[in-house]
Amino acid sequence: MKVGFIGLGMMGRAMAQHLIRGGHDVTVYNRTVGPAQELAKEGAAIAHNAEEACHGEVVFSMLADDAALQEVMIESGIIARLSENVVHVCMATISVPMARELTRLHAAHGSAYVSAPCFGRPEAAVAARLAIVAAGPQRAVARVRPLFDLMGHKFFVFGEEAALANVVKISGNFYVAATIETLGEAFALVRKHGIAPDAYFDFISSTFECYLNTSYGSIIAHEKYLPAGFRLPLGLKDVNLALATGEAVNVALPTASLIRDQILSALAKNYGNMDWAVIADVIAQNAGLPTGIKGT
Repeated sequence: MKVGFIGLGMMGRAMAQHLIRGGHDVTVYNRTVGPAQELAKEGAAIAHNAEEACHGEVVFSMLADDAALQEVMIESGIIARLSENVVHVCMATISVPMARELTRLHAAHGSAYVSAPCFGRPEAAVAARLAIVAAGPQRAVARVRPLFDLMGHKFFVFGEEAALANVVKISGNFYVAATIETLGEAFALVRKHGIAPDAYFDFISSTFECYLNTSYGSIIAHEKYLPAGFRLPLGLKDVNLALATGEAVNVALPTASLIRDQILSALAKNYGNMDWAVIADVIAQNAGLPTGIKGT
């Protein structure tokens, strides 16, 4: 299949790589050319602009936020010029209103739009172990399903209204943030009583075994917030998306409000380049505990 891929950050680069290795004809575009050049070594064609990546059967976008998507895909007029045979798949975490606007624009110009955000940190993307949630026209979702299978190991469909996949993604990221908050508080509590973080992590990871507890528990136990798998400002974006999505339907999310304040406190400490699990460091400091942020 002839595929375009726009946005080659830590996640997008690995996802595009799986498509190349799966035997597809992949054209890639990134605003900084370095990641595209790396994929070119594996057989990708490099687009000089985003539109050059949109001439195949499917185009994926994995851009940071609504603003980047607005600039690259909407203000440029690309959507209006897409062939009716193209399926645009957005795999980024974007707002529900943006997903609805993309649905409207694609429908107005005859192309298909699918929201398919994914769950997993960069290491999961590299290992093709992402969980992908999709929504959009049934035929379009079925058409791109073989491509999703190259990138992930779990796949869920939430109907034909594309924005519903974004609701699931936003709710899921809120769940992750709430887990980080809970782990941070739990670690602070036991540390204050003199229990070693490593010992507590062994208990947590074996007794309450799940991906979130093992991955984020390890980060918190070892204070290893660098390099960031998911940077703190992106976490703030996602928690704000959760609050806005709740407000739109009168659902209060008091835990999300608390986490937003924790993230703002972490940003005030110049932790913006760190993994969003660093909110556990703020919790520890508030408990009067010594902290020592470590890198690799």
